[in-house]
Amino acid sequence: MAGNSQRRGRRLTPKAGAPKGSGGKNKDSLTGRGRTLPADERPWHKAYSGTEKLPQRTAWKQDKERRAAAEEGRAPKIGQPGSKDTTWGRGGGRGVPAAKGRGGKPAGRSGPRVAPGRKANPAKDSPELLVGRNPVLESLRAQVPATALYTAQGIDIDDRVNEIIRTAADRGIAILEISRAELDRMTGGVLHQGVGLQVPPFAYEPFEDLMAASLEQAAPLLVALDGVTDPRNLGAVIRSAAAFGAQGVFVPERRAAGITATAWRTSAGAAARVPVAQVTNLTRSLKACKDAGFMVVGLDADGQTDLYDLEAAVGPLVVVVGSEGRGLSRLVGETCDLTVSIPMVSDVESLNASVAAAVTLAEVARRRAAEA
Repeated sequence: MAGNSQRRGRRLTPKAGAPKGSGGKNKDSLTGRGRTLPADERPWHKAYSGTEKLPQRTAWKQDKERRAAAEEGRAPKIGQPGSKDTTWGRGGGRGVPAAKGRGGKPAGRSGPRVAPGRKANPAKDSPELLVGRNPVLESLRAQVPATALYTAQGIDIDDRVNEIIRTAADRGIAILEISRAELDRMTGGVLHQGVGLQVPPFAYEPFEDLMAASLEQAAPLLVALDGVTDPRNLGAVIRSAAAFGAQGVFVPERRAAGITATAWRTSAGAAARVPVAQVTNLTRSLKACKDAGFMVVGLDADGQTDLYDLEAAVGPLVVVVGSEGRGLSRLVGETCDLTVSIPMVSDVESLNASVAAAVTLAEVARRRAAEA
């Protein structure tokens, strides 16, 4: 119409067209992902209703929802654990081919079902997967408890793999053959070399029971770790504790290493023989030990007492080992009855935490043997 180009509010730009998509070019990225698990099959969700062991965090969520619902006078919005089968059946479940065990026969899997390609956030008390041919082989040799051995289909067989499979079979561990893609998903992309060993969550000893059991011995001896974050150091300390007669080890729950597959392997199986406890507050636990009659001794490069002059070594004793970098924390150092230094003839500033623990425990054992 004439004059329309001069009207007020006229459009100066063309109309926007339809939004451009990928044209289906990205559909391959979704291949093998499977559908998202419903809430009642997710172990970390409060609606979980599966038959697998209920994680502590999920149980806490459900209990919190029950209390809130009771206060508001409504029905709780939670699942019914044990009412829905979420285990891997002999057919693999969810359209996934069944895993093959020894002899190519289908074998059941343990753990909740997770859609292929999706990696669930593991619960704190869930099993851990140790990967790599050398770590898996060393763990099996050290008699680390294990519930399943996963091997990738088409794996290159060498002497290590043969020994891994033979050792697992001799110990009665389930051997499951799965696709390499599935093993990639389970490990979160970590280099696994075609093998993975599933180890159960570690069962910690209650601290009160640990202390009481030690006091029943002729020469009570405990080891406490203050902020040691390397699980290899933790495993090495546990191994030294077993070698030199300590009745237990206790560590803080937060900002410290726990018993993982790495700690299991480093301890060479000693974690199965030496009780380990986790404590909420290390300072409070050390004070409880002092009240029970223990002498609490902290290792410090600037300690007031030489290790070779430690006369208290023959009595009930708690040896406190500091962290790898900063040593004893201020509160822990103030709680100790005395601090001990290890004499050295070189200019080395300090020893590794596990080495310092081993040297101290060896000297304690020597003094106690001389007094016997």
